[in-house]
Amino acid sequence: MTERPEYSSLLQLIEERSAAFRSAVAAAPSMDAPVPSCPEWTLFDLVQHLGTGQRWWAAIVAAGPAEAPPAKDAADAPREREALLAWYAESNELLLSALREAGPERGCWAWWSAGVSPATAWGVARRRVHEVLVHTYDAQLAAGAVQPMPADVAIDGVAEFLDTCNSTPAAWPHEAATIHYHATEGRSWLLALDGTGAWPAPLTDDAAPPSASATGTAEQLLLFVWGRLTLSDLKIEGDQQVFEQLIAWEPEE
Repeated sequence: MTERPEYSSLLQLIEERSAAFRSAVAAAPSMDAPVPSCPEWTLFDLVQHLGTGQRWWAAIVAAGPAEAPPAKDAADAPREREALLAWYAESNELLLSALREAGPERGCWAWWSAGVSPATAWGVARRRVHEVLVHTYDAQLAAGAVQPMPADVAIDGVAEFLDTCNSTPAAWPHEAATIHYHATEGRSWLLALDGTGAWPAPLTDDAAPPSASATGTAEQLLLFVWGRLTLSDLKIEGDQQVFEQLIAWEPEE
């Protein structure tokens, strides 16, 4: 994928990853199957979470620029598998319809508005691609049949996480540090942490060595930043404490 994925490609990926998600749910032994990567959740909880999220973001995009998001739909999802899958498919189509209607540049409320990723329909589409991507992994894990992620999508997923979840003007409460993420597919990213906040930073040949680095496949790095893998699953160099501090950090803006 490019540095800025095309909007049409993002919408197609939401559709494709959602189809993979539904296939995993359909193949699982039971809707009560536990989801190992989401402690205390059953597969039903996972589907309800993702479907409710698709509906909520559909409403957010449709509302346009706003100071606060609309309320989430409080209606419970149906518990029977076939009805639940139909409900999820409808939830996903509501999101896609809202995104198609809005176009990529339409502004909307977003919890990451102070970060790097734009508070636009494009930013929402990119975020939802990776939300579905990771939750498809969760569903496949529950079904006992994990499939490899598309490498280019996982690569963008790491970049998107840094742009969204690791992007904040809240001051880093520890000694200034940098973290280097390196994917074995050949892509790398740098995260700078200091008094100005946490920001993705350019990688330059004359940059000082990072405080810490993590190497793995793009899929491993994505699952790590999303909390599905641990430091022991990656090759870690430098000061491991910086990773531990980042994982524990809950910035207040």
